[in-house]
Order: sequence, then structure tokens, then C-alpha cells
Amino acid sequence: MQKIFIFCLFLISACTSTTLKTDSDVTRKQFVILPEFMALSMANEGYQQAKQKALENKQLNQDVYLLNEVRKISYRLIDEVRYFRPDASDWKWEVNLQTSDEINAYCMPGGKIMVFTGLIDKAAKTNDEIAAVVGHEIAHALREHGRERMSTALVQQLGILGFAIYISDSSHNRELKNLAVQGVALGTTLFFALPNSREQEREADKIGLELAARAGYNPLAAVSLWRKMDELSDMQPPEFLSTHPSNQSRIDDLQIQAKKIMRLYEENKIRFTNN
Repeated sequence: MQKIFIFCLFLISACTSTTLKTDSDVTRKQFVILPEFMALSMANEGYQQAKQKALENKQLNQDVYLLNEVRKISYRLIDEVRYFRPDASDWKWEVNLQTSDEINAYCMPGGKIMVFTGLIDKAAKTNDEIAAVVGHEIAHALREHGRERMSTALVQQLGILGFAIYISDSSHNRELKNLAVQGVALGTTLFFALPNSREQEREADKIGLELAARAGYNPLAAVSLWRKMDELSDMQPPEFLSTHPSNQSRIDDLQIQAKKIMRLYEENKIRFTNN
């Protein structure tokens, strides 16, 4: 009993908010038990491997003009991360461009950004729209969503393992044991992992919009971007079974949030009018 109590205290102590409260009002307590240095090490290794593969395939930073534009936009956003977490200003930020038809971009823990040319060719055709995507991805890194997901996965595995051990002692029916373990795995995925992932996406949308507004980019560009993304989507799973909000749900939320922070955009865009 004492061990269970100590373990519960440990889990509670692992709940924290990785960013400060700002206009976007993202204050959810996060469950992060994976040490930060481990998450950063894994992310950096993965990023370096991705860069090396792109380099070998002659896909890394091939369009110098576009690369410079993406970096210019990205570093304007990075200059504003101090409002969310001051330590992020000291991260070893890196921005690269990969030639690919894939409509994608990501920012790994610690500030390692990759933008795919397919995203710009097919969807994010303006600087404001590029800022909307990169700001969203930076927000994931600021909130340490990758580390949070890895912590969640660790708890899932421990939970399933413990339940499997329990039923192995209490049931002699092999089929029942297997069915029970599968049921717990599905339930854990649906009710623990996926809702959290959808919430992470909403947080990244909110912080990403504020980040763009503070950097002088129009937050309403996120709405036009996602309308185009909606048109590009052939089909998507129902929202309940998706790790991302449905496109229409996302567009509605973005419109509401963008209007809330337009003041920040109006206050800051003058700083970059002649840039």
C-alpha cells in the first residue's frame, strides 16, 4: 500500500505546465515523466538522421531562395518564443528545407525545424500561411508535446503489462487473457492517448496563432490555410478516432481564436512593415 501511495505521489509530481500563461490561455497541466535530456537526445538523433537521408537523396536545402524565406519567417517566430518560455530562446534552433511532395512540416524537441516544399507548393503559398504552419510546429516543441506523448506511451506500456500479469494469475483461459489484454490496449489508446493528442493539437493551434501574431503575421492566414488543406484531403477518419481535430472543427476554432488575438497582430505588424 505504501509503495502505491509513493507511486501516486510520483505521478502527481510529474504533472506541470511547460509554458507560461499568455493571451492564448494554454495552462493545462501535462504529464511528463520522461527526463528532458532523453527526449532531446532522441529528437536530435532523429533529426540528424532525417537530414542525412535528405542530403544523400539530394533533397536538403536545394532551393536556396525558398530556404532563406522559410528561415526568415521561422526566426521571426523564434524571436517571440520568450513570451511562452524564456529558456527556449537559448535552444539550438535549426531550420531546414526538404524537397518533397509531402504536405508537412515539423519541429522536434529543442527547436529542430524541417519544412517540406510540398507544403508550400500545394497549400502555404503566402508568408502568413507559412508562419501559421511553422508557428504551430514550434508550439508543439514549446509545450514539449513529444516528451509528453513519450511519457504517456511509457505509462500505457506499464499499465498493460501490469494488467496482463494480474489476469495471468486470476484466469486460466488463454483466449480470455488475450482478449482482455487487447481490450485494455484499445481502451487505453482511445480514452487516454487520443483525447490527449487532440488537445495537444488545439494547444499548438492557439499558441501558434499567438506566436504568429506577435511576429507580425496575420493569424487569419491559418483559417485560409486549413480551408485549402480541407480541399486537399480526400478523406479523413471520424474526429473521435483521430489524433487531430476534424478540418471543419479546426477551422471554426481557428476563426474564434484568431479574432481574439488580432489585437496582438495589429500592435506588432508595424514593426515589420518595411521588412
